[in-house]
Amino acid sequence: MAGTAGTPGTPRVLRAMNDRAALDLLLEHGPLSRTRIGKLTGLSKPTASQLLARLEAAGLVLATGTTEGRPGPNAQLYEVNPTAAYAAGLDVTPERILAAVADVTGRTVGSYELPTPGRRPVQPVVRQVTDALDGAVKAAGLARDDVHRLVIGTPGAFDPNTGRLRYASHLPGWHTPALLDELAAALPMPVEYENDVNLAAVAEQRLGAARGHADFVLLWNEGGLGAALILGGRLHRGWTGGAGEVGFLPVPGAPLVRQVTKANSGGYQELAGSQAIPKLARQLGVEDIPSGSSAEVAAALVARAAETDSGPERQMLETYATHLATGLASLVSVLDPELVVLSGDSLTSGGETLRALVQAELEELAASRPRLVVGDVTEHPVLRGALESALATTRDEVFDTSR
Repeated sequence: MAGTAGTPGTPRVLRAMNDRAALDLLLEHGPLSRTRIGKLTGLSKPTASQLLARLEAAGLVLATGTTEGRPGPNAQLYEVNPTAAYAAGLDVTPERILAAVADVTGRTVGSYELPTPGRRPVQPVVRQVTDALDGAVKAAGLARDDVHRLVIGTPGAFDPNTGRLRYASHLPGWHTPALLDELAAALPMPVEYENDVNLAAVAEQRLGAARGHADFVLLWNEGGLGAALILGGRLHRGWTGGAGEVGFLPVPGAPLVRQVTKANSGGYQELAGSQAIPKLARQLGVEDIPSGSSAEVAAALVARAAETDSGPERQMLETYATHLATGLASLVSVLDPELVVLSGDSLTSGGETLRALVQAELEELAASRPRLVVGDVTEHPVLRGALESALATTRDEVFDTSR
């Protein structure tokens, strides 16, 4: 009914909109004075004062210091109260689970790494998840109940139609049909699940090279080869959550892989995945190939090759760029994105040198010519994306003063 509190245009809703605008400005700019908030929001000084008093009483902002050293009288500064809420993220691989807790401003306040080696889990997955989360919570000096929301990033994706993990047969223990129900019963906060590469794209969209871009593709190469699709500013997941599983893509230059889900690989993975780089290096006579996992070796080889101008290592890098562009040509021909972000150690380690080689090859293979950039979020991008995703929903809930 028109005029009821909480309907669009009523004082309560207008106040809530102003409150949220002020909170977002404080998150973006850090401590601000009442006058500065008034100018940025277009609110009068009395309205800005009432807004800050309301947010301070709600525990959402804190008075912190003054504008000392500036011309004129000192003004009180305000900032978002970092303890207003906490969110957590998990980055799951077959080898380990990385966990972190962030306060509502986005600052990481606790982290923990739980090794999970071996093809068969030593502990049930629910125990692994709770142990990793509890380790980060303890490091933050908090309790599990203090966490408002948790986002878990895994390879593959949980099929929204069945609730079962797909496209990640290499992740032992995560495929039982009751897993999501068991995790929901074990954890006191809402839990969301997202593909790991999608979360890397979220991190780049919020914090990195894709800020301000509504249509982009993130190509990931670190262990597995995958992509994330941001269309119209939103993640495109597909009917079964499998959008972007480009490692299964058949491509020229690689044998046709059948039964791809059983093989957990496909043509593009075999041609340009991390495990293909050491093989390519040996074929071309590259010397002093380091030891380690395929992802570690690939990143080291690409980094070293990016610093050379000739010889087998340069030939390896140029061939790798062609292989990457071969699969990208199919993606951009279908999606026509504005931007392609290269992410994951096997891509970012090549820096501008590899980016320029892939860009040049792609311009010869595809009619659509998006700009290629190297990702900016290079430190645990999946975990950072999980935290950003959890924080976005947490802020929507905690900052809503209309209730």
